[in-house]
Amino acid sequence: MGKGGQIQNRKMTPQAVLLILQKRAKEAGVESFSPHDFPRTFCSDLLDAGIDIVTVQKLAGHASPVTTAKYDRRGEEVKRRAVQKLGF
Repeated sequence: MGKGGQIQNRKMTPQAVLLILQKRAKEAGVESFSPHDFPRTFCSDLLDAGIDIVTVQKLAGHASPVTTAKYDRRGEEVKRRAVQKLGF
């Protein structure tokens, strides 16, 4: 969409997406934000919901679950909860 509100028949550049996200983040009072936060949040939320990593890999369009694992930002608490489920 152009500045005047007219719909344009072309893709947005990565720079245009970044500028829009920065503007919206500022309006929302979010200090640090990146377009890459979307796939990180998507993968982490699915994994946190108990979806297996291979399914998350396929949904994210990754070639390997190793790539998907790099997007996991759940932290140490998830590991603690996993071990607690074993009853140790």
